[in-house]
Amino acid sequence: MNAPTITRQLLHTREIVCRGYLRSDGLLDVDGCIQDVPAEASDLPFHRVEAGDPVHDMRLLMTLDTNLLIQSITAVTSAGATPVCGAIASAYASLAGLKIGPGFKQEVKARVGGTKGCTHLTELVERMASAAMQVRFTLGRAQQMHLLPGTEPPARRHSWVLDTCHAYRRDGEVVRLLGLVSDTPAGPPKS
Repeated sequence: MNAPTITRQLLHTREIVCRGYLRSDGLLDVDGCIQDVPAEASDLPFHRVEAGDPVHDMRLLMTLDTNLLIQSITAVTSAGATPVCGAIASAYASLAGLKIGPGFKQEVKARVGGTKGCTHLTELVERMASAAMQVRFTLGRAQQMHLLPGTEPPARRHSWVLDTCHAYRRDGEVVRLLGLVSDTPAGPPKS
């Protein structure tokens, strides 16, 4: 007996793109975009969306220092499911001063979670924070290899990655092999 052939029909595409940059002033920018695009035209409660046009098209620009402290963040909603989706964009400026690291997601939710923000922009902030960590790693490698003009390699490895994940747990093999040393006393990881 032959198994039935399974076919699929594309209904929707969600795309999240984050790009990280080193600025000429030494700060880092992470540009993030989230788009939701239906494959077929759809009538939403407030307007019609044609096939291939975004239901959501939202962007964030996050500027950070090299310690991953947010200096500024701006939000723009070019397309939303309702006419008021973009009205909450200014709330994301409240994330300035937060440091990406342990406890970051909880603090983001406290400031822009639920009715204080937009579900899609808040999701994008979390993805951008992850991208910012990768940008920081890339910058560190470039500095160590003298790939960036005018930069010197860091004096020692940064310990800010400690307890950010299983691999970089304080008592783990990776931390031991890399010789990472904490700037703060040992303690339970913050969640």
